[in-house]
Amino acid sequence: MIENPLRGSQWIGSPNFGGPRTSEPPPHFRKEFHLDSPAKRATLYVTALGVYECEINGQRIGDDVFAPGWTDYHKTVYFQTFEIEPLLKVGDNAIGAILGEGWYCGYIAWENRQGYGDRPKLLLRLVIELADGSHQEVVSDTSWKTRTGPILEAGFLMGEAYDARRELGAWSHPSYDESAWQSVEILKLGSDPQLLPQIGPSIRRMGEIKPIAVHKIAYWRGPIFIYDLGQNFAGRVRIKVRAAEGRTVRLRHAEMLNPDGGIFTENLRQARADDSYVCVGNDEESWEPRFTFHGFRYVEVTGLLRDDFFELVGIVLHSDMGETGHFACSNPLLNQLQSNILWSQKSNFLDVPTDCPQRDERLGWTGDAQVFIRTACFNMDGQAFFRKWMQDVRDGQQPNGAIPCVIPHINIHKVFDDDGGPAWSDATIICPWTIYLCYGDIMILKEHYSSMQRYHEFLLKHRCIGLIRSHPDIEGWLGYGDWLALDGSGDDRGSTPPDLIGTAFLAFITELLARIARILGQDEDGQRYSNLHHEIRDAFRDRFIGPDGLMLSKTQTSTVLALQFNLLTENSRAAAAEELISLIEKNAWHLGTGFVGTPYLLGVLEESGHLETAYRLLEQETFPSWLFPVKNGATTIWERWDAWTVENGFQNPSMNSFNHYAYGAVGAWMYSRVAGIELDLENPGYRHIIFRPRPGGTLTWAEGRLKLKAGYVGIRWEMKEDMLSLSLTVPIGSCATLDLPEGYLLEPANQRLEPGNYTFTAVRQQ
Repeated sequence: MIENPLRGSQWIGSPNFGGPRTSEPPPHFRKEFHLDSPAKRATLYVTALGVYECEINGQRIGDDVFAPGWTDYHKTVYFQTFEIEPLLKVGDNAIGAILGEGWYCGYIAWENRQGYGDRPKLLLRLVIELADGSHQEVVSDTSWKTRTGPILEAGFLMGEAYDARRELGAWSHPSYDESAWQSVEILKLGSDPQLLPQIGPSIRRMGEIKPIAVHKIAYWRGPIFIYDLGQNFAGRVRIKVRAAEGRTVRLRHAEMLNPDGGIFTENLRQARADDSYVCVGNDEESWEPRFTFHGFRYVEVTGLLRDDFFELVGIVLHSDMGETGHFACSNPLLNQLQSNILWSQKSNFLDVPTDCPQRDERLGWTGDAQVFIRTACFNMDGQAFFRKWMQDVRDGQQPNGAIPCVIPHINIHKVFDDDGGPAWSDATIICPWTIYLCYGDIMILKEHYSSMQRYHEFLLKHRCIGLIRSHPDIEGWLGYGDWLALDGSGDDRGSTPPDLIGTAFLAFITELLARIARILGQDEDGQRYSNLHHEIRDAFRDRFIGPDGLMLSKTQTSTVLALQFNLLTENSRAAAAEELISLIEKNAWHLGTGFVGTPYLLGVLEESGHLETAYRLLEQETFPSWLFPVKNGATTIWERWDAWTVENGFQNPSMNSFNHYAYGAVGAWMYSRVAGIELDLENPGYRHIIFRPRPGGTLTWAEGRLKLKAGYVGIRWEMKEDMLSLSLTVPIGSCATLDLPEGYLLEPANQRLEPGNYTFTAVRQQ
């Protein structure tokens, strides 16, 4: 058993705490200690229930934001480790910490506060090896002191309020007067979470954005300034201000503007997204919130007078994953679409893959993560990020094997406590499989295999009748359907039958389990799942396919899923694909799919010989389409196809995010087919690269690049008349095969490409 590096420390907190609808100012904590000899080595182990920042002798430790991150705190809490000997000195020293409520006891989603506990808590151990050979420890215990300071309120949804007149001075320095500070309380936990070293990337400040415009609105109570940062993102702002003592600067955040030029905040629902700063009245003051973030492009600033100096800059926050992908092509609208996809990923990858960063939600919806994960792993290095989240998934699994629809699991709404439904809870199998494919990471399959099996057993026992999942005779939740499909149903779940979606995904994840079992050497399991997959496929055909071999349900998603998951007979695939084309044509050559069908739509069209229809949808500029938001100024992916339309303006503000990556799942097809970087299922982690460019539409060139551990995979193609010119890069540790579009000839064809750079010219055959 690994020794607990936080042994001897106790959870401490302030005697004061808020209530279900009332927050408490973030508490400060401090303790002094003395060193008789220089520190040879000093290691700090620290974590919190809530979020924390730590200081030694007045200096901030590390640059993490919102550490230790979000987990199911009843099950798992991560700690951070810092080597801090340069910050210590012979003689008196002081260590301090500030705790924010974070996800632990702040508002999460639309329910009350205190979803996991009543107040933030600190756990800390500092181990010091001195130059004289002795050892010394500082731990969190009853000897610490606490009080509140200038931060009056700090929550993710509501915002942060700071009064600079209440600053505590050199509170984390030694010899500080702490006579007005209280004693801490030792706090008992209602559970015994495992303490683990951090395994995912930290949230950090990842960039700054300067405003591109400032608009002034006259108002009888004083001027209103609207700052446009030109990009929707997740983070906050840093301000500089020079004004009189007591002047309060208020900052309200929004994604969009109303027609009158004011900020559109209705879609935030109960989230105030409201920061404020009270000036101390000296010279220029600078401030950035510590314990909040917002999703926004626009900032409304009020409280300033004519002679006040003020400026702001946006601070971009997201998990420090590192960008790995690059995509560009001859269509500038598609390039902006790729930028929008990447920015929505950044905005929603703050320790967990959330659905949106702005309103009173920001939850780890499993369905959104599942449909987007392949695109995510093109854009950024997602291996460690998703390994951490899959630990959250295992923590959230219910005793009966069910996987909730939001992860980390939260105890705030009964719908979050059970099966999330088809395509949502199936993330527990699809996401580890995708990480295995993208990074060759077999460990994530090993770690998660038993959890996958328990989930699969739950589905067969509780969510199926005769292998039909989400059968209408089953009581309870049948799933989110084809979420937000615009196919005429008038329901956010779309018109595709829930049992069709459920059974299609049951077949898919059963097939994946068969593959995973064999990869892990569980051949008996593999054969059992393979046999079961055939039985589920037959049950699907009996229920959902008519005598003519076509789908009984006439939605785009119904046919897309049947083709994508190979649920049709071989003889009926071509006819089904033609029917899909007919459905698209009847919809005026627009897509009619939601969260479930959209990720597979273009791939199904291309694989069935309808590449030009795939490009027609990809480059479609009128509503509904991927490029309609781009044409109308979007800088991130919208939650809904109809989030805003020319005819109707904003959709229902009760659910209308303008930064929501699910429909950005099209990015995977842009990388793998428009550019042409594809992996080999039998050689995961791009050990064998398949260059599979599929030029089409209006494009005359495209390029893609993907950073692997050993170097870059790269491709660029250019079309001139009947000539296709290609430049390829194969990194060390990989080999590659060039799979040309149909009708192009290159000698020798399908040759094995070793590491190096290549140029080819292929000729279209008449």
